Amino acid sequence: MRVIFMGTPEFSVPALRAVAAAHEVVAVYSQPPRAAGRGQRPRPSPVQAAAEELGLPVRVPARLRDAGAQAEFAGFGADVAVVVAYGLILPQPVLEAPRFGCLNIHASLLPRWRGAAPIHRAVMAGDAETGVAIMQMEAGLDTGPVLAERRTPIGPEETTADLHDRLAGMGAALIAEVLAALPMPARVQPAEGVSYAAKIDKAEARIDWTRPAAEIDRQIRGLSPFPGAWCEIEGERVKLLRCRLAEGHGAPGQVLRDFTVACGTGAVEITQAQRAGRKPMPATELLKGWVLPARLG
Repeated sequence: MRVIFMGTPEFSVPALRAVAAAHEVVAVYSQPPRAAGRGQRPRPSPVQAAAEELGLPVRVPARLRDAGAQAEFAGFGADVAVVVAYGLILPQPVLEAPRFGCLNIHASLLPRWRGAAPIHRAVMAGDAETGVAIMQMEAGLDTGPVLAERRTPIGPEETTADLHDRLAGMGAALIAEVLAALPMPARVQPAEGVSYAAKIDKAEARIDWTRPAAEIDRQIRGLSPFPGAWCEIEGERVKLLRCRLAEGHGAPGQVLRDFTVACGTGAVEITQAQRAGRKPMPATELLKGWVLPARLG
């Protein structure tokens, strides 16, 4: 089929490669390059970089509400558009232009966790499982009917980064199956069980050791690697990136042993952390030559 692919971050790249391997990708849409690095030079998105590597035509409009941009989109004569974390709102003329409409790969089991940060929120909420859904896009926020879904458990020590990579691969495999089966029936999302995955606010990242260990454990894993849950250690902001629940109790923030810290109830063992200006390191390596204070802030 003739496919338009629309995506921006690294999460979208496996799907782009899967679609390009089986279909004619007539255009790839991505958000415009952003200034990055020390020189603040414009850097193409991961999807744009992958598309250029594959020799695919790329479009990077700042918006799609202009009549000219919509006419160009329709002019590609696509059978379907595949949308994966694109980041721009698709107006109705764009949604209706392809023969089979626009299909979105969403990283949750809809209707749970509609919105911007479904992977983070699933981990932070303590969900036992998550997955990917292929949804027919419509005007509402992730409200369209679902064509297919695939489930996966969330392990007790898994982070958002772990799930991100697994779900990206699952989404790529599932969209390949759906495109091969079009047209296919879709189920309307139930009215029950709707929840929204609000965009992550950096204010959520500071650890409050008075909270229960189970909540802090999910906070650390859910915010890893970005923005990274953090605490202060002798005035230095340290990101805590991996952890597990641990035995022990004490005053909130008290270091019980190695990098095991008491919480409001219970304790967590930090297994990976990142000091300011340094790379992430296993806690065993980080503690070589660095003695933690009796209590963390």
